[in-house]
Amino acid sequence: MKTKTLKQDKINIITLGCSKNIVDSEVLYSQLKANDFSVEHESKKDNANIIIINTCGFIDNAKQESIDTILSYADAKQKGKIDKLYVTGCLSQRYKPDLEKEIPDVDEYFGTLHLPQLLKTLGADYKHELIGERLLTTPSHYAYLKISEGCDRPCSFCAIPIMRGKHISKSFEQIEAEVKGLVKNGTKEILIIAQDSTFYGLDNYGDRKLAELLKRISDIKGADWIRLHYAYPSQFPMEALDVMRERENICNYIDIPLQHISDNMLKTMRRGITKKRTIELVDEIRERVPGIAIRTTLIAGHPGETEADFEELKSFVETTKLDRVGIFTYSHEEGTYAGGLVDDVPQNIKEERAATIMEIQQGISAEINQEKVGKTFKVLFDRKENGQFVGRTEFDSPEVDNEVMVDAKTNYVRIGDFADVLVTEATDFDLIGNIVK
Repeated sequence: MKTKTLKQDKINIITLGCSKNIVDSEVLYSQLKANDFSVEHESKKDNANIIIINTCGFIDNAKQESIDTILSYADAKQKGKIDKLYVTGCLSQRYKPDLEKEIPDVDEYFGTLHLPQLLKTLGADYKHELIGERLLTTPSHYAYLKISEGCDRPCSFCAIPIMRGKHISKSFEQIEAEVKGLVKNGTKEILIIAQDSTFYGLDNYGDRKLAELLKRISDIKGADWIRLHYAYPSQFPMEALDVMRERENICNYIDIPLQHISDNMLKTMRRGITKKRTIELVDEIRERVPGIAIRTTLIAGHPGETEADFEELKSFVETTKLDRVGIFTYSHEEGTYAGGLVDDVPQNIKEERAATIMEIQQGISAEINQEKVGKTFKVLFDRKENGQFVGRTEFDSPEVDNEVMVDAKTNYVRIGDFADVLVTEATDFDLIGNIVK
């Protein structure tokens, strides 16, 4: 609690989990700064006396990381190294009663929609005039743009609706104001995120409005790259693809989580789509937006996944040759539809299947990258590391996708700037080249 003492409180915000949590932490960060608090995000200085942990509760590994982080700071509080410890986010939303019982050293737990209450506890006012504004925790040249909250999908394995509630779209005007504020402060790349970006607008406009939203954002001067994530495949708004093809500042990139391909698994997962329609969708995306990079995520070992189901998935990955693939091993989540099924695929089989998919994808990525040798690409540079400038093409999102590296001894570029790079070498997952003068 902020008090009138000689020693000013210092707050450190710790963020765990996905890009949606990053945005939530940035909003909290901005609100506290506007209230004249001394606050940092994931500071390494270890001089804060108040810690706020923004947790993830999506899958077992993420939950364990959140719990371990809470326990670590609870121990620091017991030893007198910090004064106050607060926990917010998805894990807290979902398991608050259990957490209060098991880790009582936390001063208070807050859910995903309890920002005003958290601020009040800290002695801060919730400033409505800051809605749409935030201080970035990412490098200033790119920022995540959350266009909606929650999800209405009934996917068997997912606890997001439990933690985040029903889908609520932001208005066009709110999103446009946020983008204008970001580009005014130097942001060049806008990364569109949501629990389900293709559902955008259905709740408050009566129709899917992703295409119109993309047009409006791409009209904003300074939004040089716009990148679409988390596009649900069922009932995909195809008109959005036409906008992507027509607008030069919308990246030829889409993140579309398919999760599986066999009809048996898609039905059990309650995905609302078939194998035939999924393949048709991938083909149509590629036809409407030539040269587009498609990223997907898959799940290995969902209840009921047979060897035949996995062989179908394996064949799909081999033949479809998607540009980017990530795969999770299934995590049994209470409260979900699948949580009521028998978790009948042994963990070692889940891991073997996931490893097999990634081995196949490694070869595909290497093949795609080799085709880029000798070609020139526009690259946005994120950082300097180990004597190299490291950036990305329009086909790659930060943190999860391939990178481009140029030797800092023979090349120079400012971090956050674009430059054309001639690719001279390629590894399985990265490109190496030189800046074209």
